[in-house]
Amino acid sequence: MSRGQSILLRGKSRTVALAGAAGIALTAAFAVPMMQASASEADCNGVAWDTNAVYTADDLVYHSDQEYRAKWWTTGEEPGTTGEWGVWEHLGACDGADEPDPDPSPDPDPSPDPDPEPDPDPNEKQYVVGYWHNWDAYDTGLRLSEVPDEYNLIHVAFALEDSTRPGGIDFELEQDFIDQGYSEADFKQDIQDLNNAGKDVVISIGGQNHTVEVDSPEKAANLAESTIELMDEYGFSGLDIDLEHGIHAEYMEMALRQIHDSVGDDFVYTMAPQTLDMSGPSYEYYQLADSTKDILTLVHMQYYNSGTMIGCDGQIYEQGTVDFLTALACIQIEELGLDPSQVAFGLPAIPDAAPAGGYMDPNKIVEAIDCMETGSQCGTWSPDNPYGEIGGAMTWSINWDYSNNYDWGSTLGARLG
Repeated sequence: MSRGQSILLRGKSRTVALAGAAGIALTAAFAVPMMQASASEADCNGVAWDTNAVYTADDLVYHSDQEYRAKWWTTGEEPGTTGEWGVWEHLGACDGADEPDPDPSPDPDPSPDPDPEPDPDPNEKQYVVGYWHNWDAYDTGLRLSEVPDEYNLIHVAFALEDSTRPGGIDFELEQDFIDQGYSEADFKQDIQDLNNAGKDVVISIGGQNHTVEVDSPEKAANLAESTIELMDEYGFSGLDIDLEHGIHAEYMEMALRQIHDSVGDDFVYTMAPQTLDMSGPSYEYYQLADSTKDILTLVHMQYYNSGTMIGCDGQIYEQGTVDFLTALACIQIEELGLDPSQVAFGLPAIPDAAPAGGYMDPNKIVEAIDCMETGSQCGTWSPDNPYGEIGGAMTWSINWDYSNNYDWGSTLGARLG
């Protein structure tokens, strides 16, 4: 993300090589080994099902002396409980084991269910994410209270590094707004009102022009403490990592876990890596996402200012296409092992917001979401089995969207709302 309008073209590959001006990568995708349990004493062809393991299509497991085949990516779903149309296909009993009893005939006069299904968790939602500029960007004068209702996760851009506390951050509403009569008290009230409406407002660090160096335990502690202070002062729900000049995964994880330990499971933690940063396990953002899966809310990678990249199938895809979104998001799910609900598409709201390319009509982003979730509207690449609901979509930025009558927010909000 850039505060200005000039961002250098960053052609990227799945590894470290570029070929020609198009930025064509030369090597194939990295793979992350699957977790597997030990062999069974029963005579089954698969491995013992493990609730913490990740399985992909055609993986064989056994559970309760029965053998099953995974139809698509899954983790934590117990074989034998997902039904005929679920992820696990029942292949039969292991040698020497009995088949499970068939479902009994339905009760012609069933009694009311004493334990009805609970209402859906309000926290399990798809996100329409937008960055809000803490400066009078492009003469919008946009206040948080004026952000359209379609946006349910708002990133305030940006907190800056605290010069008196290495690794720590600080935030002040910029003078542009104060001169227009938008006070810090107004800003804090707007955050409270958005929170009361079920929306999250988080503080973002980084962008193209800023960096926060967290490369030691002391700096990690400073980032954690200063973030918690800002959350307490302003009502922010969490932290967005948008550091485009590199991170240290070990110490960033240390900071994030300190925040989570203090705040609890309501802590919203997101990241906006560039495409190269998520292309394989040698990259720090990839490592950070891998090590913090249990507390990570959303990865909304920047699918722009990128050039060409290699997808999870080893093929080269050009930015600005449905295939670029889907085949790269596949890496995060199939190789890194993120849950689909942790993966979102990050795109510019208008062409001018991405000087090095990658803008997509919002309706094409909807097609990419359909492809990932249902297997429809795909380009050349399509998932072997649809993933179900993904995390959502992000844009740089709400202010740019304002300049286009909020076409991005209204289109994605209608699809994800």
